[in-house]
Amino acid sequence: MGWNYHKSIKLGPFRLNLSRHGVGHSFGGRRFHVSRTPDGRKYVGVTLPGGFHLGKTIGGHPPRRH
Repeated sequence: MGWNYHKSIKLGPFRLNLSRHGVGHSFGGRRFHVSRTPDGRKYVGVTLPGGFHLGKTIGGHPPRRH
């Protein structure tokens, strides 16, 4: 069985994300945000009315397999 840890610290529109994989950060609000994951990937996400979410990973390393 795997384990996971995630803690998020909000500083205005900036958010510091702590996980067992490292430290990442994100910027934005409910509808639009830009993030950088602990392994260096960039992510852009948009949430549309009705609960739809669109996201795109840009550059960085491919996702890790566990």
